[in-house]
Amino acid sequence: MLWVKSFHIIFVTSWFAGLFYLPRIFVNLAMAKEGAERDRLLLMSHKLYRFVTPIGALALLFGIWLWLGYGITGAWMHVKLLLVVFLVAYHFYCGRLLDQFKLGRNTHGHVWYRWFNEIPVLLLMAVVILVTVKPL
Repeated sequence: MLWVKSFHIIFVTSWFAGLFYLPRIFVNLAMAKEGAERDRLLLMSHKLYRFVTPIGALALLFGIWLWLGYGITGAWMHVKLLLVVFLVAYHFYCGRLLDQFKLGRNTHGHVWYRWFNEIPVLLLMAVVILVTVKPL
């Protein structure tokens, strides 16, 4: 099970790297004018989203494997799973926002994306505290 745990940590870390960086690209996209810079940012964000989606799926797969393998229960785990559901929703919402950028239908400014970018940081902090401290 230590191999499973290792791969879970590797994939979660990689997934979060993408969840931290993609909204930062959105900040720049929201400020970019039409042209080469916007096209480059769209390409970068598309490739990043396409890259981290299977990584996120692998993080979830190894997490479920750990959960079933160890039979982990407790209120802290229920809260953690709820936060993971929020992370998955955040991930797919990023994909929806990316589609809006591609269609030229972005409705948010760069300041909104700066705040939006903080959501995965807060969720990561909560998950790490739940898993490490198990306060519930």
